[in-house]
Amino acid sequence: MSAFIEEHRARFGVEPICRVLDVSASAFYHRASGRRSARVVEDERLLERIRKVHGELGLRLPAHLERAAPARRARRARPRSTADAPARDPGRQAARQAVAHHHARPEALRAPDLVERDFTATGPDALWVADFTYLRCWEGLVFFAFVIDVYSRRIVGWQFAPHMRTDLVLDALRMALSRRSAGADVQLIHHSDAGSQYTSYAFNQVLDDHGVLASIGSVGDAFDNAMAESFVDSFKTELIADRVWRTRTQLELAIVEYVAWFNNDRLHSALGDIPPAEFEALYAAQNRALVLTTKSITETN
Repeated sequence: MSAFIEEHRARFGVEPICRVLDVSASAFYHRASGRRSARVVEDERLLERIRKVHGELGLRLPAHLERAAPARRARRARPRSTADAPARDPGRQAARQAVAHHHARPEALRAPDLVERDFTATGPDALWVADFTYLRCWEGLVFFAFVIDVYSRRIVGWQFAPHMRTDLVLDALRMALSRRSAGADVQLIHHSDAGSQYTSYAFNQVLDDHGVLASIGSVGDAFDNAMAESFVDSFKTELIADRVWRTRTQLELAIVEYVAWFNNDRLHSALGDIPPAEFEALYAAQNRALVLTTKSITETN
């Protein structure tokens, strides 16, 4: 494309050629000068921050992000007016397709519903709920899978990707399993909807390998996974807040920052208006005090 513009610019001019070809004249000038655009520089900076956060959390970086920097350098810049046009937004149509394909397989063997809409727990790591959702940016969709501890409302595992294959929810589960452990007095239950990702053999094999009980609600009933559904509503409302992301990298960084805020700073009315991390810290402190008291009484007697 650049070679064609360069070849004919003397006759027709750069701007007229770019208008006919529906490409960015500024992108051509940037490419011709050898300078990187501000957008490319910003994307690379954001990508490095995401790599750092993923490394600290022990989370595998999605493969498409590893390719993000060189891919963006090669990608043609897209005019803002084109990206803003609702009828031409590829993410809008893709989002409709994504929702249509988030369904249960009738032939799949499903675990029983062990929760029955009772989203309460007496301590951490006794009951987890899981789901996944999506957000849009100019480059398309970002799918976000999460696992929440019912006791503290803490996001204990999560992952994002440009797809909604089983690997997406598996990575979120593996992260939770690597960072947490089952409760001392009860067997850990993992509850989800009947989506094909959660009824897959690969997903249930990982649950079995770690001694986690699978629980699945009925098909097409949001109340059977109400806590996860409620989180999705809060997540989209609080994260979007009239913001628009140009790239998946920017949106994914926003998700990383949201998870950290949700766990450590967001006040939850169900927890007495304190964050999940603080709520769990109080639980641990109370348990230590109880153990010390019991030990002291035993030694005295």
